[in-house]
Amino acid sequence: MLDSLITSRTRLRLLVKFFINAANKGHLRGLADEFQESTNAIRKELNNLTEAGYLEKEAVSNKITYSANRRHPLYMSLQGIVHKYIGLDTILETLLERMGAVKKVYVIGDYAEGRDSGTIEIVVVGERLDTAYLNQLEPKVAAEIGREVRFHAVSTFEGDGLLLYGGGE
Repeated sequence: MLDSLITSRTRLRLLVKFFINAANKGHLRGLADEFQESTNAIRKELNNLTEAGYLEKEAVSNKITYSANRRHPLYMSLQGIVHKYIGLDTILETLLERMGAVKKVYVIGDYAEGRDSGTIEIVVVGERLDTAYLNQLEPKVAAEIGREVRFHAVSTFEGDGLLLYGGGE
C-alpha cells in the first residue's frame, strides 16, 4: 500500500524507522549499515526528509543524529500511516476485540527499533489471557497484514518496547 505511494525503498525504510517509534534515532553510517545501503542513498533521503521538516537533526560529538520531528503538523498522521502500513492497527484491533482483560500491549524487537524485518513480536500483558486464542490468531493476522506475528502472553512486563495500548491498570 504505502510502498506504491512512496517509490523510494530507502525513504520508506527511513519513515518506518523514525515514525514507528518516536524514540528512534539514527546517524548516517549506522543507518547505512542497518539498511545495507550506500551512505549516498541514505544521505540523499535524510536531506530530503529534513528539508521537508519531517526529521530533525542534531550534532552529537562528531555525528549528526536524526529523529522524527514531533512538532511537525503531520507527525501524528505520518505515525498513523506507518502503523497502518506495518499492520499495528489491525493487530491491536483484533487483540482487543476478543482477548479479554488486556492491560497493555507492546511491540518488541526489530519493529520497536524501526526495522521492517518481517516478524512483529507483540507482548500482551494481562491476567488470565487466552493463549489458545493468541496461537490461532497469529496465522490469521499474519495473512491479513503480510508479516509474521508472534504473540507473547505475560502477566507483567518490565522490558523495553513500544507501548501500543496502555489501558486497564
